[in-house]
Amino acid sequence: MRRTALAALCLTAATTLALTGCQSGQDKTDGKGRASSTPSKAKEPFAGLTGSEIADRAVDATTGASSLRMKGDVPDGDAGGTITVDMALNKQGECAGTMSMGGEGKADLIKVGDTVYMKYDEAFLRAQSKGEKESDVDAAVGMLAGKWTKMSAKGEDAKEIAGFCDLDTVLGDADDADSNASRGKTTTVDGTPAITLNERDGKDRYTLYVATEGKPYLLRVDSASTSDPGTLTFSAYDEPVPAKKPSGEILDLDALGA
Repeated sequence: MRRTALAALCLTAATTLALTGCQSGQDKTDGKGRASSTPSKAKEPFAGLTGSEIADRAVDATTGASSLRMKGDVPDGDAGGTITVDMALNKQGECAGTMSMGGEGKADLIKVGDTVYMKYDEAFLRAQSKGEKESDVDAAVGMLAGKWTKMSAKGEDAKEIAGFCDLDTVLGDADDADSNASRGKTTTVDGTPAITLNERDGKDRYTLYVATEGKPYLLRVDSASTSDPGTLTFSAYDEPVPAKKPSGEILDLDALGA
């Protein structure tokens, strides 16, 4: 299932984009660092800060979290489709969740220690095996569908998917980039008060949602880009990741030479 591992890494680029920002859209200020687009109010969130300054705070808070949950749709640049993911991950390299590609089936993923566990349903296996010999596909489905498998995270076929489970790797170099976001309106994301930040890169548009209560975590990013449209939400910051070895029989793919 190397194809799956490679596709999942598209999420890394999408997440990093959400945190690093683009190249234009800087707030206009009154010369004292205050955003002129929003009237001064006693309870105004991030009063006196420009969009880029808020984005900087969001980067610091988000990259400083020990864990988070990431959910949504991002483009699969290799196949031109969409990856749907719901994954909790932390800085210890543990993860637990699900992914689907193009809406065709589902794969469960868990990483604990140096082992990657995956379980695929039949629809997922068949979708990822298009173009292969029918008898080989049937054999793979018969052997793998609905069963937990395991691979060493240090093995060639699992290295990339294991890297996706590491929060530091997923966030990449987010804290090394500058953002030129502009302030937007206040709103809520799943009940959490937030402020929107608007960014653009040529014709592409991005909207970031940053929590205005508690730590300024990134809560959501919407991409209106023609090349990589999609939405990702972020939650469960600093909460334990439910990554445990699956119970029951587990098929060792390394032993089978898969």
